[in-house]
Amino acid sequence: MQISLIMTKNPVSIAMDNPMSEVKDIFEKTQFHHLLVVDEGVLVGVISDRDLLGSISPTAGTAVANARDTATLNKRVRQVMSRQLITLGPTASFYDAIALFNKHPISCIPIVDENNHPLGIVSWRDIMRAIKLK
Repeated sequence: MQISLIMTKNPVSIAMDNPMSEVKDIFEKTQFHHLLVVDEGVLVGVISDRDLLGSISPTAGTAVANARDTATLNKRVRQVMSRQLITLGPTASFYDAIALFNKHPISCIPIVDENNHPLGIVSWRDIMRAIKLK
């Protein structure tokens, strides 16, 4: 089975210079766990909900937050994102994705075209859903 059949198409992306407060807003309003970071349409990084939690103060955005806590929301995506990308093309197989998940400590795989433009994203949850459908 081709990975393009199970990937989430048209993934939400964010720019490198956006503040972490925007990442926080997106994660709070959606059920996403990963955002693709793009620069002029080219994939340059990935940011996860775990990256967010590790980079901002737990009290940021709450009534008890102080200036230092709030400042963590002003960090830029480029300061937090993962730059060591492991990607697949749209014609890769379902098994190629499983092999990458088993070999690397990752929780998503961006699917890109030959120019590194994001086409989709696959998480281990997508793999589990596809296994269940077989």
